[in-house]
Amino acid sequence: MPINLQKGQKVDLTKGNPSLKNIMVGLGWDVNAFDSGAAFDLDAAAFMVGENGKCPTEKEFVFYGNLEHVSQSVKHMGDNLTGEGDGDDEQIFVDLSSVPSNVSKIAFTVTIYDAETRRQNFGQVSNAFIRIVDDATGTELIRYDLGEDFSIETAVVVGELYRHNGEWKFNAIGSGFQGGLAALCGHYGIEVA
Repeated sequence: MPINLQKGQKVDLTKGNPSLKNIMVGLGWDVNAFDSGAAFDLDAAAFMVGENGKCPTEKEFVFYGNLEHVSQSVKHMGDNLTGEGDGDDEQIFVDLSSVPSNVSKIAFTVTIYDAETRRQNFGQVSNAFIRIVDDATGTELIRYDLGEDFSIETAVVVGELYRHNGEWKFNAIGSGFQGGLAALCGHYGIEVA
């Protein structure tokens, strides 16, 4: 049975499971029926940040335009343009043992592509979730369903993996941003052209 988290809850990942090395972070969502008529394209990303809460370089921003970190510790499995079907819409694999030592936290985010032009926001998205699966066994360890009703936000920090006393933990964040991907990039110290 996975641990179902509420917003703000933190849980140990590796302390009780020292053999845990490779995890799959699955993110999923549904688009409500009354949407704007334009296609919804939601994008998952990972920001690998240092103690200061910022990405050391733009290479620590893993998304559809940069699918793999140079350390190979974080790999995005590719962009899903429609979000149709059950289960994970996008997946990011993390090798906990090879995350560079200058990265203390990996934040997982979802943004709506071209939200302003298409007049879309997270108020039109439902059943959004993040789940963490032990890649070796396929066992779902943690699940966090975003019950919050975001109405005007176009980007959400869903959750984050972080190091604490040499162990990895997960924090259910569920924090919305206006301004889409550019706002998130600014928050994590990435220059946006």
